[in-house]
Amino acid sequence: MRVGSGFDVHAFDPTRTLILGGVEVPEGPGLAGHSDADVLCHAIADAILGGARLGDLGSLFPNDPKWEQASSLVILGATAEAARDAGWVIGNIDSTVIAEGPKLTPYKAEMIANIATATQIDQSFVSVKATTTDGLGFTGRREGIAAMATVLLDAIVLKNP
Repeated sequence: MRVGSGFDVHAFDPTRTLILGGVEVPEGPGLAGHSDADVLCHAIADAILGGARLGDLGSLFPNDPKWEQASSLVILGATAEAARDAGWVIGNIDSTVIAEGPKLTPYKAEMIANIATATQIDQSFVSVKATTTDGLGFTGRREGIAAMATVLLDAIVLKNP
């Protein structure tokens, strides 16, 4: 078994739509970034990559035209596939979005479903939480959103035929 941790931050961009866990959240300004700037998917993908020792998100998905405006669910799915190709299966995902707003409870079930589908694991192995910083720091000043994730990876055991 291995454990990976991931963290991501994006500043607000009021000209964009807010995407978190592959869900469009209409109550907030969007986030600046090369792809759709989904901090939740990015943190999870980085946790997978870290646990599997496959580098980081910027190494696999550089800021080139191929990934411009890309769905972070596609990036997350490609990351999970890379981990499987390296001999790892995702045991569970625990994640936290750090933002003063908007309230994410109405969207969590859809986020969990999207993340589970992208990573090809059961929804019961995906956790999405949200918290604030009680007005402190850049998230407290409503300058952006952060997310962190922890992923458990299990080695794939291949049986002899």
